[in-house]
Amino acid sequence: MSKRPLKRVLPGFRLTLGYTVLYLSLIVLIPISALFFKTFTLTWDQFVMAVTSPRVLASYRLTFGASLIAALVNLVFGLLLAWVLVRYRFPGKKMVDALVDLPFALPTAVAGISLTALLAGNGWLGQYLEPMGIKLAFTPAGVVIALIFVGMPFVVRTVQPVLEDAEKELEEAATSLGATRLQIFIRVILPHITPALLTGFAMAFARAIGEYGSVIFIAGNMPMISEITPLIIIGKLEQYDYAGATAVAVVMLVASFFLLLVINGLQTWQRRHTGASS
Repeated sequence: MSKRPLKRVLPGFRLTLGYTVLYLSLIVLIPISALFFKTFTLTWDQFVMAVTSPRVLASYRLTFGASLIAALVNLVFGLLLAWVLVRYRFPGKKMVDALVDLPFALPTAVAGISLTALLAGNGWLGQYLEPMGIKLAFTPAGVVIALIFVGMPFVVRTVQPVLEDAEKELEEAATSLGATRLQIFIRVILPHITPALLTGFAMAFARAIGEYGSVIFIAGNMPMISEITPLIIIGKLEQYDYAGATAVAVVMLVASFFLLLVINGLQTWQRRHTGASS
């Protein structure tokens, strides 16, 4: 009896591969290539001068430093929030769970305006904080707060499903052997969720590096103090310095691509770790 040909939902491999390559070329490869080609119009000395000027270096320090601090804060408090959502029942739990995704749905400009209205000197909280010498809006601290806001969901949503799938029998066995809650967390739970934690941290860090809308309103945009790298790029474009803008953008692109490789590696490690645990 002859086998009937297998019917596929999609057309043949060559056609789908060709469409995939064409789509990626139009959406991703061609714009990125244009970015590099425009940068290549600069000489090496001009490129180095464009990406290492004092103002640009100060923006790197703020962008990467604030992103790292925000990702570390999200690593801790994102884990706590995921733990509460998975392990406890309380009134309004579904509302809290839905609010975690708010930074995903909320336009970043709206988030920036809201944070500024909240933390400015005449804002709801700022009017009480500034008399005590605590100024958050229009400072690097405001940048960190905005980046914490946009990065929190990445840690929570990465860790939450891993906690839900964790085998509670291991915790019960550790308890029966006399382990304390801290020992159970460090030796049983933490090794299981570490790959997810690192993945969430890397995703929050990468998201913060490229953030613009929520930061631009609360940063104050003071050169050498609270000016982020995306704003440097916008400023160069407004001055028609397209080559200088693309040079700085290439540096950010390379950093983002490196983080993407790290994230993919961590996700592969997480899948292998989960498979080995199961």
